[in-house]
Amino acid sequence: MLSVAELDRRLRRAVEDVTGKDWVLGEVTSAKRAASGHHYFSLKDEREDAMIDCVMYRGQGLRYMGLLVDGEKVLVLGKATLWAPRGKLQFIVERVRPAGRGALLEALERLKAKLASEGLFAQERKRPLPKEPRVIGVVTSAKGAAFWDVVAVAQRRGNAHIVLSPAQVQGEGAANSVIAAIDLIEKFPGLSVLIVGRGGGAGDDLMAFNDERLVRRIAQTKVPVVSAVGHDIDVTLADLVADMRAATPSQAAEMVVVDRAAQIDALGRLRAELKTNLIRRLAEDRGILTVLRARIKDPRFLVFSRQQQLDERTLDLERHLRSRLRLLRPQLERLSRRVVARHPKLVLEKVRAQIDSANASLRVTTPHRILLFRAQLQEVQSRLESLSPIAVLGRGYAIATRLDGRVIRGPDDVADGERFGLRLGRGTISARVEEKLGASGNAVDDTPLGIDHESQ
Repeated sequence: MLSVAELDRRLRRAVEDVTGKDWVLGEVTSAKRAASGHHYFSLKDEREDAMIDCVMYRGQGLRYMGLLVDGEKVLVLGKATLWAPRGKLQFIVERVRPAGRGALLEALERLKAKLASEGLFAQERKRPLPKEPRVIGVVTSAKGAAFWDVVAVAQRRGNAHIVLSPAQVQGEGAANSVIAAIDLIEKFPGLSVLIVGRGGGAGDDLMAFNDERLVRRIAQTKVPVVSAVGHDIDVTLADLVADMRAATPSQAAEMVVVDRAAQIDALGRLRAELKTNLIRRLAEDRGILTVLRARIKDPRFLVFSRQQQLDERTLDLERHLRSRLRLLRPQLERLSRRVVARHPKLVLEKVRAQIDSANASLRVTTPHRILLFRAQLQEVQSRLESLSPIAVLGRGYAIATRLDGRVIRGPDDVADGERFGLRLGRGTISARVEEKLGASGNAVDDTPLGIDHESQ
């Protein structure tokens, strides 16, 4: 018969003898760092349903902290052994190498990018939390400590109306359960804010809060949502889509439950500060009033003084107006006389008199002017007649003209045998050239000058 400890030792030796040191490929899950500094995680096979618990002690763990993250695909070097106190098979890791991203983490990153592109994580869609919530809804497990943490904080900070809508928060069907709990709690009358979350756990335990359907349902809630999933180092898609994120359910309760004691203290401080300010302000105003009272003294004297100044200004104005009137009155009189003198009726009468005088003068001077002009005309006519060629012709002279009316001034102006006219004092005769004589009386040519005695 073997004891349990002996059996554990034999199993440990058997495991260590068979395996030795090996490189193992797997995806990190349920990673956490203990207070001692040791790192505990599991390696999961992506293609088969297989998993092994791993531990990396503090000395090596500090070097590989960045690789021991849920979803990371790693190569680890170590040896398998049996942890006797718990009879648990585990792999002691000495070294870690990155081997790419695990399938689960890659799918989660793709979903995160998709939801972010739709604006579900945008800061502008976040709603502020109510300052005085009437009803605080909580969606979490009824058996877990998260709900009672919220209740404890609420009782400590003040009286708050808290309503629980229980849900399964891990394992298969957890996402559907949380969605159904949100649908139910939204029907509660007067709901002001909603806390959705659970206590801490391994990475696999929190996967329900990365479900796409749950994330979209949280985005569609009618009231602001505070996400309190896991611990501060755990960030789920529910944390990103919620209006506010809390590291723990207790912190979520502190965010939404009004601290009555703090409000009372703040109110007391404000009351004391208001009283101090009022006393100081009254003292300042009293000092100002004393100064003003000393400066003003009796207000009646100030009023009387202003009235006296007003009287003096009135007298000055009256004297100034009288002086201006004395200066302007002569100008006004001159202008009035000019206006009277320029009255249209007087101007018309004056013009009409001038016209009558002109007509009378015209009637007197016109016959005399006519006789004078007539004598002058007769004199000019006599002088014109004395100079007229017609009068010269009356004394026995004649004017020889060609048939076209041009005056003949010499023998060269006509041709032999050409007919021409002679203008006499009493009529005209037609003649013909028979002979041309020069200025000396000699013949110009052999043709005699003949005259036809044709009287006109």
